[in-house]
Amino acid sequence: MKVVILGSAHPLRGGLAAYNERLATEFMRENDEVSIETFSLQYPEFLFPGTTQYSSLPKLQNLTVHVSVNSINPFNWIKVGWKIRKQKPDILIVKFWLPFMAPCLGTICRIVKSNKHTKIISILDNIIPHEKRIGDTFLTKYFVNSVDAFIAMSDSVYKDLNQFDQQKPRLLQPHPLFDNYGEAISKQVALQQLNLNPNKRYLLFFGLIRDYKGLDILLKAMATDAIKNSDIQLIVAGEYYSNKEEYEQLIQQLQLHDKLELHTRFIPDNEVGNYFCAADLVVQPYKHATQSGVTQICYHFNKPMLVTNVGGLPEIVPNNKVGYVVEPNADAVAQAILQFYNEHKETEFIQNILEEKKKYAWSTMVKNLKSLV
Repeated sequence: MKVVILGSAHPLRGGLAAYNERLATEFMRENDEVSIETFSLQYPEFLFPGTTQYSSLPKLQNLTVHVSVNSINPFNWIKVGWKIRKQKPDILIVKFWLPFMAPCLGTICRIVKSNKHTKIISILDNIIPHEKRIGDTFLTKYFVNSVDAFIAMSDSVYKDLNQFDQQKPRLLQPHPLFDNYGEAISKQVALQQLNLNPNKRYLLFFGLIRDYKGLDILLKAMATDAIKNSDIQLIVAGEYYSNKEEYEQLIQQLQLHDKLELHTRFIPDNEVGNYFCAADLVVQPYKHATQSGVTQICYHFNKPMLVTNVGGLPEIVPNNKVGYVVEPNADAVAQAILQFYNEHKETEFIQNILEEKKKYAWSTMVKNLKSLV
C-alpha cells in the first residue's frame, strides 16, 4: 500500500516522533511505500515549555521524511493538503494528541480526502486532553469530522471518542512496544554508564515532568520512613514541563536530596536504555492518564512497573503479574515499592513480562490499520 504519515518525526524529538518513525519502519518491513510529512513548525516557541523541540541525533536511514507542515499557517495547510491529495496514498495516518493541532491536521485531512481515494485514519493518544482549555471540544470536533476511522490505544480513549462520534469505524489496539531504543544491557553496565552506586537499589521516574504525572506523589512516597531509611534511591529522568520551583521546594521540604538522582533534562533516544536497565522498578504515579509510551519501553527492556489505577494503565499492567496497580496516593505507592523489594518480586515479574509483551507487536498495529481501509 502507499502510506503517508502526517505528524512529528526527525528533526523533531520525543515520543510522538519516535512512534511515527517506528510505525513507518514497520510498513517498510511489509514492503509498503511510506513517507512522513512532519512539522517545520510544531509549536510556536512561546507555547513550548521545554528547552528545544529538535533532536541532536541523525535521521534514521532509509526513512523518507519531508519537513513541510507549519502548525499555525493556514496557507501552508492548503499547500500540504494539495501535495498529499495529488499523491493519492491509500492511507493517510494522523496521530492526534492535542486540540491545538486540530485546525492544521483537520484542514489537511479534508483537502486530502477530497481526492475520493485516500482513507484518513487517526491513531488517538488522547481525545480529551490532560490539561483542558477553552475551545477544546470545538477544535476536537473539527478534527474528528475530517477522519474516516480511528484506532484508540486505550479503552478510556475508545469510550471518550463517543462524545465526538459514534458512527465511524474504530478499533482498540494498545500502544505497541517501544523497541527503538536499542537492546538491553546489564544492570551493572547501565549503573556504570550513569555513574551510579552499584550498592544502591534504584526506582525510575521517566519522561517529561508534568503535573498530571504525579511526581509529587512519588516524592512523598520516598519520604516515608521505611523507604527513607533504606538503600532505595529514585532516579528522576526527564525535563521539567511545569512547576520546577514547586518540585524543588517539595524536595527540600521532605529532605530528599540524598535519596534522589535528578537527571532533569530531556533524555535523548540513545541514552534511554541506560536509565531503564539501571532500574529495578519503573514508577508511573499518574493522577490521570490514557495510555503511556513509558509502559511500552518497560516491556521492551523487561522492567517491572508500578502504575496507578487511572485511565488505561491497568489495562497494560496486570496487577501482581508484571508489576503493581495502586491508587494514586503516596501511601499506596510506598507500600507497593516495599512489597516489591521485601517479597523479591523482580525475577517473577520479569518472567511474566516476557510472555505478556508478545501481544504488543508493531505488525499487529499495521494489520489493524490496513483492516480499517
